[in-house]
Amino acid sequence: MAAVSDPMELGAPWGPARPEPSPTRFHRVHGANIRVDPSGTRATRVESFAHGVCFSREPLAPGQIFLVEIEEKELGWCGHLRLGLTALDPAGLAPVPEFSLPDLVSLGHTWVFAITRHHNRVPREGRPAAEAAVPSRPPALLVEPYLCIEQFRIPRDRLVGRSRPGLYSHLLDQLYELNVLPPTARRSRLGVLFCPRPDGTADMHIVINGEDMGPSARGLPAAQPLYAVVDVFASTKSVRLVQLEYGLPSLQTLCRLVIQRSVVHRLAIDGLHLPKGLKDFCKYE
Repeated sequence: MAAVSDPMELGAPWGPARPEPSPTRFHRVHGANIRVDPSGTRATRVESFAHGVCFSREPLAPGQIFLVEIEEKELGWCGHLRLGLTALDPAGLAPVPEFSLPDLVSLGHTWVFAITRHHNRVPREGRPAAEAAVPSRPPALLVEPYLCIEQFRIPRDRLVGRSRPGLYSHLLDQLYELNVLPPTARRSRLGVLFCPRPDGTADMHIVINGEDMGPSARGLPAAQPLYAVVDVFASTKSVRLVQLEYGLPSLQTLCRLVIQRSVVHRLAIDGLHLPKGLKDFCKYE
């Protein structure tokens, strides 16, 4: 798949003139401690805390998000997932560096962002860094269904990580709607994409639970194939890929939005006369 195509106008859907990207998969080349499942969508670090670098199987298209959900954590290590892009062809890396930071980055043409529990926002140009450290109050999912990043508009629904409902989830449901699942928590969803600029370069953006953290790297070579980099590092043990809808939301997604608007909180969905699979989709996915 080509890494470069004409940028999409804000609000324009993916369609015949701009084919929807193929499903994302992990590359066959990865760190020595990584095991990728047969589907190519789940990567697990089986020992130690390092040698967990993974890549996308194909270069990303402009505006295409490589999105992972944290499935397993491992206590006893310091540090979390690392995410970014590289213009290096993973097939030419033998062996894969032990760490994305600094080992892979030191090879050049690689941009990696270390995810932390807090303060992942990048300050906008001309604004003090202190403002980026102050968490904003993101809009509720049902109020702002699209995430707009530069010239791209992406349905926010599947970008948002959701905790499993528990006994007191009805008390926390407002927090759930406001995307406050910590970035490094289980079920948190993190993604990376690039947005081309008129000067031939591109900005790299990190997305955490449906929020754009801002351009974490600038000046990427938009004319070169850019692969996603995911470092399953330290306390992050396993991640799975989440596939996105880039055009109009599916009928399944639209049904969920109607159902969620009609209930007080997620636990109330259990009382609806609906198939169990649809109930689980409304509560968890």
